[in-house]
Amino acid sequence: MKQELVQRIAARLKQQLLTMTEAAKASNAASTGDEGKAEGKYDTRALEASYLAGAQAEQSKTIARSLHVFENLELEEFSSDAEIGPGALVETELDGEISYYLLTPCAGGISFEYELGELTTLSPEAPLYQKLLGCETGDILEDSGMMILEIR
Repeated sequence: MKQELVQRIAARLKQQLLTMTEAAKASNAASTGDEGKAEGKYDTRALEASYLAGAQAEQSKTIARSLHVFENLELEEFSSDAEIGPGALVETELDGEISYYLLTPCAGGISFEYELGELTTLSPEAPLYQKLLGCETGDILEDSGMMILEIR
């Protein structure tokens, strides 16, 4: 079950990588092509496009690294009485709404529909990732009132 989720996330990352790579190429072309030539002393379009191209190229590298991780990632199943740890799939409830969180090594913030709600990946940098670590089924997060329904 988790491997299907990993495959869905990898597919999303592949799409993001393609989109970001194309955007970086377009920005690079804008910074070096004819439309990037300055029309006046204060025209900085080419410079701005080159900064944008550099940032997009860096983002492409980050996505490519995440994709590599997910193409080789195998997540273990957790028993329902286990503490939440890296790789856990956590079902939560807040104000009657069911949400799922997958604690992943990278690529936080990817969301898609899953079972009865939305699944979101959480990377170790995310505050919610840190709050969920060590929790057990039935625990309620103090600051939000989010209840842990199931750990897989």
